[in-house]
Amino acid sequence: MIDSHCHLAGAEFAGDLAAVVARARAAGLVRCLVILAADDEAEIARVRAVRDAWPDVRFAVGVHPHQAARYAADPELAARVVAARLDAVAGVCAVGEIGLDYHYDFAPRDVQQAVFRTQLRLASTRGLPVVLHVREAEDDTLRLLEEEGAGHGLRGVFHCFTGGPRTLSRVITLGFHVSIPGIVTFPKAEPVRESARLAPADRLLVETDSPYLAPVPHRGKRNEPAYVVQVVEAVAAVRGEAAASLGAALVENFDALFGRGAT
Repeated sequence: MIDSHCHLAGAEFAGDLAAVVARARAAGLVRCLVILAADDEAEIARVRAVRDAWPDVRFAVGVHPHQAARYAADPELAARVVAARLDAVAGVCAVGEIGLDYHYDFAPRDVQQAVFRTQLRLASTRGLPVVLHVREAEDDTLRLLEEEGAGHGLRGVFHCFTGGPRTLSRVITLGFHVSIPGIVTFPKAEPVRESARLAPADRLLVETDSPYLAPVPHRGKRNEPAYVVQVVEAVAAVRGEAAASLGAALVENFDALFGRGAT
């Protein structure tokens, strides 16, 4: 199995990282994608510990839309900060998480879009996939992807996908993957389960987004990569597949998008 989105370099795991990794491996995970905030020096400093604990992890680095206001005067600075991390941090295979968040609106929407656009262009230039954070901003996100991705082979994944079938169809048409989070196990998450059922087999990923969004029966606790087992089981159930077979297929999808990396 894989976890396509987690925050193992966060302070939440600094005290028991080795035990968290041991539980993930015991649960059957072969790798995961660890998300890094390009402008968080403390998080970047913990990369070495994460890599030492789990050499097979991959990394993505980007400026989150919550931080876009820092770059209001110079949106291109966000791309320069990310580019510097791409050059300095070994094992980075994607730009992210980047995108738009109109739920919290911590930055003006035009600023979010400008910062997002500069990072999409960086990803295109570097030939890297993007990891997208999209909350209540699907139309603008898809518009920007269409504008920046046309003719450039832009690819990536909608992280923590909670959209319904209509949004799923638009995402797949653009050539992107969707990553199903632990929300799929929540009682009122029928649209997520429907999208998990309908997603093409080769465009599907799963994630924990740990330490957030722990699945049932761990809901309310700190999430961790080992809990992706419950996500795989829930997705397999709605698709009528065996969990073991789905888990193996998800590894192939992950490697096709992000690369397997060094072992």
